[in-house]
Amino acid sequence: MSPLLESRYPTVAELVLSARALALQWQGVCALRQVGVSRAGRPLHLLSVGRARRAVLVVAGAHANEPAGGGTLLALARRVLHERDLRDGTSWHFLLCADPDGASLHVTPAPRSLYDYHLGFFRPAGPEQPEWAPSVLPPGRLPPETLALTGVIDELRPYLQVSLHGTDLGGSWVQLTRDVPGLAEPFAKSAAQLHIPVETGASDAAGWPASGPGVHVMPAPEAAPAYPSLTDDARRSTWYHAHRYGGLTAVIEVPMWASDLVDDPAPHPAPDAAMHRLADRLLRDADEVRRVLEDAGTGQGDAGGPLLRAATWGLELVPGLAADLVRTPPADGTRAYVGSVDAFARRVPLRVAAMLRRALSGTDARAAARLERLVADWSDAFAARFRARWVPVRHQVEHQSRTVLAAAHHAREHCC
Repeated sequence: MSPLLESRYPTVAELVLSARALALQWQGVCALRQVGVSRAGRPLHLLSVGRARRAVLVVAGAHANEPAGGGTLLALARRVLHERDLRDGTSWHFLLCADPDGASLHVTPAPRSLYDYHLGFFRPAGPEQPEWAPSVLPPGRLPPETLALTGVIDELRPYLQVSLHGTDLGGSWVQLTRDVPGLAEPFAKSAAQLHIPVETGASDAAGWPASGPGVHVMPAPEAAPAYPSLTDDARRSTWYHAHRYGGLTAVIEVPMWASDLVDDPAPHPAPDAAMHRLADRLLRDADEVRRVLEDAGTGQGDAGGPLLRAATWGLELVPGLAADLVRTPPADGTRAYVGSVDAFARRVPLRVAAMLRRALSGTDARAAARLERLVADWSDAFAARFRARWVPVRHQVEHQSRTVLAAAHHAREHCC
């Protein structure tokens, strides 16, 4: 990563400029091309290094609010170009941003605090997220970003697809659609060297078996979901599209702010009671936001726009999620898991409040001010509860890069 970008996240425009410069500098080895357009007509670019049939596909920007992946993608491309052995028999392909429309609405170049991060927050409703759309929409209604991504997978048939994700506050973890033996050790070593906690009980992977601390493998199809209210299914997402060709997907999460509360594998003294408390708080917080929305009226703000759609979708998830938390015993009774769910239960209403504030800011100053107070209070409480500490961008990028390379190496050993 260039010195200019070591302390902040590159924009999509900067990613394209950097990729174009690499393609010009390394002609014959490196190429940049457009592989699709977004719903708003923004181009989707693929940077390719090498021509070997055996391929690795790296995807950045699947979630607009998870910005580390762009810098990671550039760092990986430069490393693959300069280290010839990494492209010996393997071609590398980098989708610069899977959701450029979403990226245009999320504003986080260099956040100073969780409050600052949430002032510019955007994350689309589930059906508008490129990777998740196939799990909730029929084939004829898939967005063009999803079709571009699956088209690239169909063309390349990668033995490994890597999707670069991130979390606002917590630790690092990996989700695998099929196990990659040997990955857990280099992943843990990298995290320790860079002082990034490993999220051993990630709520995103609740109920998934682990092949090592923080490395979670998709369970068997007959396994019951930890959160039955959620209609999306990872097995019908673009993560599984590579399985058609014998490949697999690794999802690599890295935090912006770290917390040591999410890597404690000790048993929680009262996990059931903790889940009830978290469910109650989730419902209370969501009700506060809902009251503001009701007072503002449905015809206000960006009526029908992406911010309001995303906020409304998030609110609709809350009752089912709260019921899921108390319906059955916790999928994992550790302090780490309870901490991860605590963060998740804070995150949902906070994000809804943040997006709703932006949606109403131009038309209802009173409602926007009420929501801004909630965003400020909840952001501060979130950071204080988890003793948040900033992870330098260069460390986020380095950890993701190392984990991608380790996944490519070990997956190659077992697949081809």
